[in-house]
Amino acid sequence: MNTLRRREGDAALFVVRDAPPEYHGALRELYYTPVADGFAKDFPADTPHLDRIYDHWRLCIEEMVLQQAQAHPAPWDRALLAFLEAIEGESVAWWLAGSAALAVRGLDVAPHDLDLIVDGAGARRLGELLLDHVVEPVLPSGGWIADWFGRAFLHARVEWVGDVHADVDTPLACDFGPAAASRLETVLWRGHAVRVPPLDLQLEVSEQRGLADRAAKIRQRLSELGAA
Repeated sequence: MNTLRRREGDAALFVVRDAPPEYHGALRELYYTPVADGFAKDFPADTPHLDRIYDHWRLCIEEMVLQQAQAHPAPWDRALLAFLEAIEGESVAWWLAGSAALAVRGLDVAPHDLDLIVDGAGARRLGELLLDHVVEPVLPSGGWIADWFGRAFLHARVEWVGDVHADVDTPLACDFGPAAASRLETVLWRGHAVRVPPLDLQLEVSEQRGLADRAAKIRQRLSELGAA
C-alpha cells in the first residue's frame, strides 16, 4: 500500500493507494471512502499538528488495515499498556468498552482495538497526550453517537469518543452509553485499575448483536461468579 496527502479546497485528504482488493472491506470498515486513486479520509486542512499526524499515519495505516482484516493479530494488551503509560499521572476520566472490556476480565476474546469512553474535555486531552501516536485528529463528530472522536495507533488502534449521546441507549441500553457509565465496575489488570461496563449489560449487547460465541463466554463467566 502507498499513501499520499493532498489538498482539496479546505480539506486535507489522507489517501491509501494500491491496496489489494482483499483489504478494501477493511478500509471501508475504518471509514475510508473510495476515491479515484484509492481510499481516503478527509480532515480540515487547518487542523493543528496535521503534518505530524500524517507522518505517523503513513507509517501505521498498512498495519491498521491488516489488523482490521484479521490478517495480523491486534496486540490489544500492548496497546493498553502503552496507553496507560502515556496517561500516567493525568486526571483524564476514561473507561473501556467493547471486547477489550471483556479481555481485561480474562475472557477468551480477541479485540481488534481499544474503545475508550471519555467526556469532551477528556477527548481533547487524549489528543494532546497521545499526539505522537495520533493517526486521526480529535475532531467534533456532530450527528453521530458522540460529540468527539479520535484515533491513535500504539501497536493496535486506540479509539475514543467524547460526550456520548444519551439516545444511544434507546431503545435498548448499549455498553458505551450513559446506562453503562452509571454502572461501571473496576477490574485489576496487570496491576492497573481499569473501569469497564458490567458483565450482564455486555451479555445483553452481545445477544442483541448476534454474537453467540461471545455471549456464551460471558454467561460462563457469570455462572462462575454465581451471577447467572
